[in-house]
Amino acid sequence: MIGKMLRYMRASSGLNQTKLAKDLNIAQTTLSGYETHYSNPDFEMISKIADLCGFEIIFRKKKTNEEYTLNTIERKDLN
Repeated sequence: MIGKMLRYMRASSGLNQTKLAKDLNIAQTTLSGYETHYSNPDFEMISKIADLCGFEIIFRKKKTNEEYTLNTIERKDLN
């Protein structure tokens, strides 16, 4: 499922795999593998792809519909 989202983000941003892979400092085949579910990126890579494609990752709490982004969440272990 994440592969479809990664492909959508890239394509809707007008980027091809070669350009995005270069910006991520990974092989084009690695990015292709993410998009085709051959391999799974870690969350850090998903976040980088979203950022380069102009997307923001939002977490929504089901019960309250409260929204949090990576920029608004403070890590508890750092406080």
